[in-house]
Amino acid sequence: MESGRRKGLSGVLSSLSLLCVILDLQLDGVLGATHVEIEQHLEMGRKLLAAGQLAEALSHYHSAVEGDSKNYLTYYKRAAVFLAMGKSKSALPDLTRAIQLKPDFLAARLQRGNIFLKQGNTQEAREDFEAVVSLDLSPWDPESRELRAECYIRLGDPRKAIQDLTPTTRLRNDNRGAFLKLSTLHYDLGEHQESLGHVRECLKLDQDDKECLSRYKQVKKLSKQLDSAEEHIQEERYQDAIDKYESVMRTEPNVLYYTNKAKERICFCLVKVDICSEAHQRDPRNINILRDRAEAFILNQDYEKAVEDYQEAREFDKENNEIREGLERAQKLLKLSRKRDYYKILGVNRSANKQEIIKAYRKLAQQWHPDNFREESEKKEAEKRFIDIASAKEVLTDPEMRQKFDSGEDPLDPESQQGGGQGGQGWPFHFNPFESGGNYHFKFHH
Repeated sequence: MESGRRKGLSGVLSSLSLLCVILDLQLDGVLGATHVEIEQHLEMGRKLLAAGQLAEALSHYHSAVEGDSKNYLTYYKRAAVFLAMGKSKSALPDLTRAIQLKPDFLAARLQRGNIFLKQGNTQEAREDFEAVVSLDLSPWDPESRELRAECYIRLGDPRKAIQDLTPTTRLRNDNRGAFLKLSTLHYDLGEHQESLGHVRECLKLDQDDKECLSRYKQVKKLSKQLDSAEEHIQEERYQDAIDKYESVMRTEPNVLYYTNKAKERICFCLVKVDICSEAHQRDPRNINILRDRAEAFILNQDYEKAVEDYQEAREFDKENNEIREGLERAQKLLKLSRKRDYYKILGVNRSANKQEIIKAYRKLAQQWHPDNFREESEKKEAEKRFIDIASAKEVLTDPEMRQKFDSGEDPLDPESQQGGGQGGQGWPFHFNPFESGGNYHFKFHH
């Protein structure tokens, strides 16, 4: 019996020994993997990842991580495969472990920050991005600068991103990527000329670079439209300028700066309240839009709103002389409108030309001629209206007098002229025909 038990025990021990040998053989190269073997796993993982064989690459990175749990790069590279597979949640623990092993590992922090941002964890993302931008970098390390620039972009600070990226164009022999990103950043900021300059530098390095060529065509087209529109404005060809700015909005509908710019300049050209109001809603602190809308209100003879817009613009820029002068003029016009508004008397717009003014004058003068009325009270009212109509025509058809009135001064008001008016009680000629009595027979001349 005892002999049998010994043989049984001996058999169990032999089996356990065999099992240990088998397990040892299976784990050899993993738990006991040498540095060379781990590097082989990493290299195979890299090649398979580049070939798009993600599952096979992941298997090798698993082996590399299990073989060396203290190597931050193995965790980072496995996280890269998870990200390539669209498994950001699986990548997150590996990136965190890589950062724990190497807190100043910028690339891992940047990738983790991106994942947090996509998950809506904005506070965690900001902490990672700020950790990257707060690190001191070697001025000669382009990779670190590029990583920090990416963080600045994520943090919404493109200016600092530009500051970091600009030196990298000189630190690398062929840094087309930096030139392209700089071009994009300047473009989004509305600096189309700077954008054009950077993308041209990219094409100097490789004139067939597809991304740079595509960007160049877009920026060149937009720049040409913007420059052409401003030339039309300088030449007072406002309709042509409007057409160009409408083309700008079609060329670049996705960058808010150019839409706002186009709306502002179209507002300037059209001087229409609705266009300016839309532009103002998009950019409420833009004093140019407020100025143009105030001028639109003046053209519409809505002086109170014109004063309000100029006052608002003045709050944003108290040193701007143009705004100050515009406010003073709008206030004068408001005061003047409470007395006599020659445009309203004739029923014409402030932009009416001489022919339109004379046409309106003729129609109203015939309508309000005193000979058309028999009752004494009606005749007196008609006489007053007739004098106002004639005064309005005289002021608005005389360029010098009209300019004075448009600047807020009534050329027929004795108080404004400091020497009395022309003729009797505002009558614009050298006599008042109503003082002589008798019949009223008038001929209307151009």
